[in-house]
Amino acid sequence: MKSVKNLNDAQKEAVEYNSGPHMIVAGAGSGKTKVLTHKIAYLLEKGFEPSNILALTFTNKAANEMKERIQELVGAAKAKQIWMGTFHSILSRILRSEAAKVNYLPNFSIYDKEDSVSLVSNLLTEINISIDDLSASAIHHRISNLKNRMIKPEEYASEIAQTVSEKRLAQVYKEYNKRLFENNSMDFDDLLLKPIELFNINSSVLAKYKKQFKYVLVDEFQDTNKAQYEILKLLVTGRTKICVVGDDAQSIYGWRGADITNMLDFEKDFEKTKVFRLEQNYRSTKTILTAADSVIKNNKGQIKKTLWTENDAGEQLTLIRCSDEKDEAFQIAKQIKKEVSSKKLSLNDIGVLYRINSQSRALEEALRREKLPYKIIGGVEFYKRKEIKDIVAYLRVLVNTNDEESLLRIMNFPQRGIGNTSITKMIAFARNLNLSLFHTMARIFEVIEVKERIQKNVKQFKLLLDKYIDLKDKLSLGELTSALIDELGILKIYKEENTPESHSRYENVQELLSSINDYMKENPKATIEEFLAEVSLIAGVDQYNEESNSITLMTIHSAKGLEFPIVFVTGCEEDIFPLNKKFDSDAQIEEERLLFYVALTRAKRKVFITYARSRYRFGEVAYQSRSRFIEEIDEKTYAELNGNVGRKSGRRKKAYYDEMYQESFDDFNQESRSFRVGSRVRHEIFGNGKILGINGNGDMQKVSVAFDEHGTKHLLTKFANLKLI
Repeated sequence: MKSVKNLNDAQKEAVEYNSGPHMIVAGAGSGKTKVLTHKIAYLLEKGFEPSNILALTFTNKAANEMKERIQELVGAAKAKQIWMGTFHSILSRILRSEAAKVNYLPNFSIYDKEDSVSLVSNLLTEINISIDDLSASAIHHRISNLKNRMIKPEEYASEIAQTVSEKRLAQVYKEYNKRLFENNSMDFDDLLLKPIELFNINSSVLAKYKKQFKYVLVDEFQDTNKAQYEILKLLVTGRTKICVVGDDAQSIYGWRGADITNMLDFEKDFEKTKVFRLEQNYRSTKTILTAADSVIKNNKGQIKKTLWTENDAGEQLTLIRCSDEKDEAFQIAKQIKKEVSSKKLSLNDIGVLYRINSQSRALEEALRREKLPYKIIGGVEFYKRKEIKDIVAYLRVLVNTNDEESLLRIMNFPQRGIGNTSITKMIAFARNLNLSLFHTMARIFEVIEVKERIQKNVKQFKLLLDKYIDLKDKLSLGELTSALIDELGILKIYKEENTPESHSRYENVQELLSSINDYMKENPKATIEEFLAEVSLIAGVDQYNEESNSITLMTIHSAKGLEFPIVFVTGCEEDIFPLNKKFDSDAQIEEERLLFYVALTRAKRKVFITYARSRYRFGEVAYQSRSRFIEEIDEKTYAELNGNVGRKSGRRKKAYYDEMYQESFDDFNQESRSFRVGSRVRHEIFGNGKILGINGNGDMQKVSVAFDEHGTKHLLTKFANLKLI
């Protein structure tokens, strides 16, 4: 049969098993995607209807890759009928179909993290409450954690909240959910919780989907949280069959709610489960696997398996001891040049991985100086850039006039003289009369506290929105968006600003129009609601383009599921990787070790591990000790390369760096990015803000930034690690 062709014995056995629930424990690089796609093809060959198969993944990238492979095996017609996608995309599709049964309209908006944080921020101001000086982002994170654990506001308030801060959090949590509902909006967590509510209160709806899905397959099962597992248990009873695929050794998302006990308890929850183990690795060399295994064996809680490979032994890992983060970045750039030149590799064969985003600053500086093109995955994603979110907010309001967060975002964009004071008065009027902000705009002349000039501006804005609400069912998505952008004059504004930042925004808006046209070509019957749903659920790793000839910089969390011939694992020092030595439990250090294991097993041919003796952190030089994980690596698998920079200091050290950086590498170019007064920037801790002033030059240059949530801060540009957005 075509579906089991080119499979090894273990893969073939897992694909052909069809007698009950089964779990495939798939080690790194063991071909789990191949097994999943071939299993779906096998089910189709055995007579299952494609529309009766539900395949759940965690990224759009993984879903699209699986769709393409299945299409090659069974053809496009059958592949398109399979219910395949991320948990969130599939469940949002179900919720739109059944929205009325959970008291929502089917045109509900989906709030990403930034939208949700904005809602919390507005709530804190409106109800005049603070919680231990926590930022809106920190408060939203706590609310999200409660939702991940399926704890409702009422339960938290009555059974858990004890301190004053917890009781205030309960108040904000309750109001946050209430406002989401009033806005006809759901956050990411709701996309998991609302289906549970739907299935529990509507037995006929649950029966409908149990009948629909005769076979459920789950990728990356180790990453499921409590709510996702609950959904699976609701859907899979009786004749429905389930196959889950995962690797407990790659369970690295505990911090965002993933629960490895789902995998460990699967045999208990689903009777007569059969377990298959995929242990042959096709990705890495014997040496890389030995090194990774020598580290991961120090974890206690894991499912027993032994990875092996028929690949060559390959090169030893290279351990590089560096003086500081600048030296580390230079050593990495130097080794990249050497590897690319000696092994005839492309730059897209190189992955540079780090534990925390702030590590990218020194790396970016070195790569720019060395004229080595790079791309950052998991930075400011395209659909999260301000100019794109502004336009998407317009589209969301046209679809869902109750979406207050989107309406607030565009009320004065482009500037139309409607300031925060007037908006606050409009909101107060709306709350008093139990109206939506959109409907309040129609009664703006009754809001006597708002000046007549501003009342006229609000009326004109409302007429503009009404016009495009009427047009949205008459024009295609591309035509509607293009006409709206043209009437708003957005491109003209960016063109007239004539700054590097405005040029970038101009190009991004043009790219948005192109992406909409491409989307419509692929989905000619798609509605504006479907496009917005897809945009809301795009993740950082979905941007990854392996055909782009540039070095990839990313966090290790973002790298899971990817592979590179050459991998650099950077910043391997205590307090960075592992992130903190003051762990609350063994489970946390074990998850950090899993992350290290994931980093090593991204590599096909060669691994470089770097660590620094000192690193500038939190405004001062910190002297580092190398990571405990390095000590756990089998000594036979690596060779240590010590840098010499540490013996140089002062002017000699600066001259040494300047000399090193004079080397060139063909004609690589990496566009440098400049800051200007008025630029919007992102800081890892303080969030988004606007540059108010720039003083000084070189290492002593300072910027004054008005942050949206943390007020004005005065920062040294050299260490602030600001990113343009």
